[in-house]
Amino acid sequence: MSLAPTPKTRAASAIPATAGVGLRAQHYKELISTRPNIGWIEVHSENYFGEGGAPLYYLEQARALYPLSLHGVGMSIGSTDELNLDHLNKLARLIARFEPHFVSDHLCWSSVGGDYLNDLLPLPYTPEALAHVVQRIDAIQDYLGREILIENPSTYLQFLDSEIPEAEFLTEVAKRSGCGILLDVNNVYVSATNHGIDAEQYLTAIPATMVREIHLAGFTVNRYPEGDILIDTHSAPVVDAVWSLYRTAISHLGPRPTLIEWDTDIPALAVLVEEAAKAQIILGEASVRAA
Repeated sequence: MSLAPTPKTRAASAIPATAGVGLRAQHYKELISTRPNIGWIEVHSENYFGEGGAPLYYLEQARALYPLSLHGVGMSIGSTDELNLDHLNKLARLIARFEPHFVSDHLCWSSVGGDYLNDLLPLPYTPEALAHVVQRIDAIQDYLGREILIENPSTYLQFLDSEIPEAEFLTEVAKRSGCGILLDVNNVYVSATNHGIDAEQYLTAIPATMVREIHLAGFTVNRYPEGDILIDTHSAPVVDAVWSLYRTAISHLGPRPTLIEWDTDIPALAVLVEEAAKAQIILGEASVRAA
């Protein structure tokens, strides 16, 4: 693999510890015209890889109003394929144009032999996988010339070969590569419920100094004779149990920029803003306690 690195990796500039929403096409015009009281916005990077058109037009207007984070689903960081330079070039151009505060992707793989799968697939948590992921993130950060954030996945199976608890694996990835962590509290709840893991223990194992951003979302319950499985669909409000876990996370980490994600069955913008307001109350309470 041959990469042409950009200047020395720098840390991302921070978004204030406020609540934001994921911006989707359905809400472009309303968000720009009404300017709701939210702290920031996040978009999926790959939706803006085109050379022009409505997405880039509206993102320019939204970026003028709010701090921006880019969240990707296509780096395939855990894959054994060569890093996709076309993808990284498009991402680098997007970063240069819109100057996001954060750039993130997932601790997963989604391609094999150059073919991409429409999913974020889990990794075996082994020393070999750890070294591989760290090397890949090092190369990506050198290429982009900045820190990226890595998000913990939601998972529905575990590998028998896994030797390292997920929270420890994620922490070691960040420690060795110098990347930051995007802590998805909903994913912690989903994976912990599916695998019988202690969600609060997972959270408190993550060093506060490594977490730059938090995600919150809703999930779907699939019911089977053998038992229920939670699926991270981003299609519903945040449930009470995840709000409770979020309070635990903020108590451990301190206030962090927090995003409401909603990707399917997308409701009115007002619903997202209302969810963000709930997160903002929790962030405000934590700030008062810390003062």
